[in-house]
Amino acid sequence: MRIKKSVSKNSISYSVIENVRDINGKSTTRVIEALGNEQEIRKKHPGVDPEEWARQYAKKLTEEQKSQREPSIIKFNAEKLIDADEQRSFNVGYLFLQSLYYQLGLSKITQDIQSKYKFEYDLNEILSKLIYMRILHPNSKRSSFEQAKQLLEGIQCEPHQMYRALDILKKESDNIQSAVYKNSLKLVQRHKKILYYDCTNFYFEMEQEEGLKRYGVSKEHRPNPIVQMGLFMDASGLPLAFSIFGGNENEQTSLKPLEKKILKDFELSEIVVCTDAGLSSKNNRIYNTLGSRGFITTQSIKKLKKHLKEWALDPSGWRTKASDKPINLTSIKNIENNKETYYKERWIKENDLEQRLLVTFSPKYKHYQETIRKRQIERALKKVENPSSLKKKRANDPLRFVTVKHATTDGEIAENMHVTLDESVIEKEAQYDGFYGICTNLTSDPLELIRVNQQRWEIEESFRIMKTELKSRPIYVRNDDRVEAHFLTCFLSLLIYRILEQKLDNNFSCQKIIKTLREMNVMKTSGDGYIPLYERTHLTDQLHEIFGFRTDYEINTIKKMKNNLKLSRKAK
Repeated sequence: MRIKKSVSKNSISYSVIENVRDINGKSTTRVIEALGNEQEIRKKHPGVDPEEWARQYAKKLTEEQKSQREPSIIKFNAEKLIDADEQRSFNVGYLFLQSLYYQLGLSKITQDIQSKYKFEYDLNEILSKLIYMRILHPNSKRSSFEQAKQLLEGIQCEPHQMYRALDILKKESDNIQSAVYKNSLKLVQRHKKILYYDCTNFYFEMEQEEGLKRYGVSKEHRPNPIVQMGLFMDASGLPLAFSIFGGNENEQTSLKPLEKKILKDFELSEIVVCTDAGLSSKNNRIYNTLGSRGFITTQSIKKLKKHLKEWALDPSGWRTKASDKPINLTSIKNIENNKETYYKERWIKENDLEQRLLVTFSPKYKHYQETIRKRQIERALKKVENPSSLKKKRANDPLRFVTVKHATTDGEIAENMHVTLDESVIEKEAQYDGFYGICTNLTSDPLELIRVNQQRWEIEESFRIMKTELKSRPIYVRNDDRVEAHFLTCFLSLLIYRILEQKLDNNFSCQKIIKTLREMNVMKTSGDGYIPLYERTHLTDQLHEIFGFRTDYEINTIKKMKNNLKLSRKAK
């Protein structure tokens, strides 16, 4: 600390000041204490030289500061306006995302890419900010740029550089995916033998087809051009790799190219690919019988050949894990509370493909399906009572139980349509209640195969998170390369979020985690540090404990916050 001497026309005043640096390293000064003018000092301390006394006093404060930590006293002036155009609030929740970003080696990956292409802008800053903002404030790239200014470190690049970086990210997308996967093995445990594959699509706010953006069957039933994404996820629930293809292409053909890339670039060989029925073409199944690979895929009982369907629905010949003795389903009682799973199996061979057909029956699942259908029938009856509300039927629409006739029994055109409930449709559908089928080339325990297949819900949840919380659509970029780069940032954001979720032991909902990170703001005070403006909760405590730094002191000094930044950028 030192003194500041202010000379005016009528007096000389003294104050104690010290040099400080803000979070970005910019040097400035702050006033520690105003000591008054010479007359006031002589009045309080007779016989002293005011300037010498001020120097000794500043020295004393310096020694006291070194010897002990005194509580910070921040003074505010109720009559003084805040400085114009000065940012006072900053987000620090992104620091936990930044820690995972650096632990995944993405800073090193972008550094290598930058050395390869020799461009001037900072690719690491651009990619990291795109990921943080995709999780915290998902929107267009330009909006992300503006929102990134609210982060503690802000953003230094220009908007046009962000768009140029997308072209580079597309070129290096495959390399980034494989490098991040290998780096993640040091960070979390990945169950890489079981891989789940599924596809979804994303729409554009446009009408004209262009490039990959083609008209197809939209998952959101949108009338806009779409692109499709194929995603591999491992059994630990973490995304592994993705591909983007045209909106009018058959999604079944997307599996093999991406799987070949994984086998080569990710150095995997013994894998089991689990898919739903829509992606399990005969060619895909045969491909996953080669080498040390296997497949598990759902099988619709309704679409089985007649003799296989009769075998699957036959009440005799069922088994359970607890008993090897054959069980007849007609002997099962108390279906509503029965949590047992019954199964039967057989090997079938068609053309060049030999596979194991495994069918299960769950009384609990049967009761669930019956309950759902009962509610749908009630809704269908209301439609019968109000025929004017009838619309086009969909797969799970209650109207599938309704029959509409526009002619009499003699074949003449009726004056009014005749609407009835079709009991035959209800009866036909009910016979499949509780049954579930899969096909596989594996010889593992039947109930374990069923468990593995049921875990497919996690990849569906990943798509939901990507579309809702991360708002990956609609897509605001148009160039195909930038579209693929956009999905690379969405993929990396999903991976970082999923790892964070696991580190929190899956104890919090996606909405709660993201909302908490978004609201973790601090207020900058002149020279003193940063005051938390967020609520300290069990979740914020866990975040601080897991990542080894804290932002929830009553005031975080400049030095402490710099250390937090340093720790958040520490690679694994």
